[in-house]
Amino acid sequence: MRMAKQKSFCCFLCFLSVILWSEQVTMGKVIIRVGVVLDMNSAVGKTAENCISAAANDFYAWNADYRTRISLVTRDSKGDVVTAASAALDLMKNEEVEAIIGPQRSSEAKFVIELGNKTQVPILSFSATSPALTPVQSNYFIRTAQSDSSQVKAIASIVETYGWREIVLIYEGTEYGIALVPYLLNAFHAIGTRVPYESCIPSPSDDTEIMNELHKIKKMQESVFLVHMTASMGSRLFLLAESAGMMSEGYAWLVTTGLSTLLDPVDAKVMDSMEGVLGVKPYVPKSIELEGFKSRWKKNFNSENLFGLWAYDTVWAIAMAVERAGIVHSSFLKQNASNRSADLAALGISEMGPRLLKSILNTTFDGLSGKFQLVKGEMAPFAFEIFNVVGRSERVIGYWTEKGGLSQSLDSSSKISHSNSKTKLKQPIWPGGTIQQPKKLRIGVPVRSDFSEFIKVEWDQQSNEPIVSGFSAEVFLAVHDILPFPLPYEFIPFMNESSRKSAGTYDDLLRQIEHQ
Repeated sequence: MRMAKQKSFCCFLCFLSVILWSEQVTMGKVIIRVGVVLDMNSAVGKTAENCISAAANDFYAWNADYRTRISLVTRDSKGDVVTAASAALDLMKNEEVEAIIGPQRSSEAKFVIELGNKTQVPILSFSATSPALTPVQSNYFIRTAQSDSSQVKAIASIVETYGWREIVLIYEGTEYGIALVPYLLNAFHAIGTRVPYESCIPSPSDDTEIMNELHKIKKMQESVFLVHMTASMGSRLFLLAESAGMMSEGYAWLVTTGLSTLLDPVDAKVMDSMEGVLGVKPYVPKSIELEGFKSRWKKNFNSENLFGLWAYDTVWAIAMAVERAGIVHSSFLKQNASNRSADLAALGISEMGPRLLKSILNTTFDGLSGKFQLVKGEMAPFAFEIFNVVGRSERVIGYWTEKGGLSQSLDSSSKISHSNSKTKLKQPIWPGGTIQQPKKLRIGVPVRSDFSEFIKVEWDQQSNEPIVSGFSAEVFLAVHDILPFPLPYEFIPFMNESSRKSAGTYDDLLRQIEHQ
């Protein structure tokens, strides 16, 4: 009996020593739980998951003396809005996370952002770029990426530089695709470029539906297109456009950041179909840290992209903010008790949420993607790269900044270096392998008050654009409509700009041809 008591006492001492040893290991370390919501079946989700995990390991390897540690709790949204919302509810109610990274898509983020406001849990998304989501309207939403609207001025500058007076918008019928359209229309209106047609392709659409829409656009004789799509739909579009004969000489294609930031992992066949395409994407400055990360990454994974870099920097921002916020104890103030994981009424309020939010918003550092600095709750753009798809790679032909506009290069300190080039961009290769950009037929129109049945020039009261009518114009348009190839044209009234009266005789108008 005595020996049995001694054994029990020894076992108790051993158990107590294990507990004390465990306490010593974690002594002074405050564990802060952070949720992650990703679509694990998508290219962005898979890359982001690996980058997020690498970021946490790298951060605490560099900052082993920090008192806090973030613990990542990951959930799979399966690319579904309802599943993403359910995952966020579970993370807030049952895991009591202090912040959530994600969700991945703009459509998934809407409801989750509302949950964040309700529970005072910061929602940080590195990939929900739709301008319909704004940190200004949702205090606990932080976009650790650049809004799609930040690229609009760069796109308009390219269109203006090449003198494109008309451009067709092709975008996917999702919240991501639709939200940017008003910004593009306003930017094009400001530079006098008309959008004769908007092609909204529903998601999902099969190849037959997309091809039918391309044939419809081709019949319109338009030759300049702007594509705003995600990589999955955009890749299919360009393969089909090539089959439709719309990637040949005489056409020009421009893509937004949604597609351009994911060109690295796309299929080689897709890159071949995109020969001659121009695109814009956020400029990522070179650094020793970035090169080291890329070197390590290539040993373990197939590809990396900008969203992965933004995800990496997001983890570092949270880890820094948690430490600086001085969180030593955190809990959720419960409102109503409930055992159901998806019960809105049972959600508590994060006690440390406001302090953590303020700390994140004030965090700045040099990340893998460049300077991490939040302006009004989202990443502030510095510069955009203008690239040209040549072969199976991207060739940078210029840059754009808010202050300097377009330029052929950036200097060593990443400041704009202005070019004396008339076009401000290096010579691109256009579809069809030509260096000749799609030309527009400039048609001089006499401005007269008589013989209006033959030719007449009026002015649109809203757009201030010339409206040319009459028998001569109708004959030209009838021939133009049956041409088997695109022929962009522009009617140019022969007049004095100030008075809008004739600038001379027919002979004077004909002499203008030799001056072109």
